[in-house]
Amino acid sequence: MQKPNNYDTTQAAGEFEPIKLGGHKMVIKQVSEKESQGGLDMLIILFDFAEGDEQAGYFMKQFENDIRPDKKYPNAGTNYMIIDESVDYGVRNLKTFITCVEKSNPGFAVKWGDNFGQQFKGKLIGGIFRLEKDWYDNKEVKRHKLAWFRSIEGIKDADIPEERTTKAYDDHLKEEAIMGANPSGTDFMSIPDSVADDVLPFN
Repeated sequence: MQKPNNYDTTQAAGEFEPIKLGGHKMVIKQVSEKESQGGLDMLIILFDFAEGDEQAGYFMKQFENDIRPDKKYPNAGTNYMIIDESVDYGVRNLKTFITCVEKSNPGFAVKWGDNFGQQFKGKLIGGIFRLEKDWYDNKEVKRHKLAWFRSIEGIKDADIPEERTTKAYDDHLKEEAIMGANPSGTDFMSIPDSVADDVLPFN
């Protein structure tokens, strides 16, 4: 038998390298536009850790090593950005994202209009990651998730943000308090805190 080409970069079953908390240099893989379930404009941003980052290629390796026929780009490498112009902060996340891309890529200036998302492919951006507690499949799950975008310069010496909890986790705690049950003794289960897991990347 000859050694497979990707043998050295393939993780053995049971091995898992968690995302390091704090700042990461990232590259944008894809930005697509979609309408949210509430009828609002939404951007779906797929990213990976860029060359020069301690965990470069982290999400693409996961995607390529996923042998499921209906595989999807990793949820932790995906940002769902809803643009709601009816509230003060509704456009803030979008402006932050664009500003971070512009500051991280000298000479780049956003162009509005058709095919809006295509201009971001391959552009650099920074990201800050933190611990997030979720309640899924009747148990507590800890995930390392993107807290916010930053410029490449802005991730240097960045502090690790405080951990946050998802709505499912908070609802579980409320349910537990009402029922007086312990985590292993309740039938309560919540849906994971994601917006659209049916997104297929790189179409």
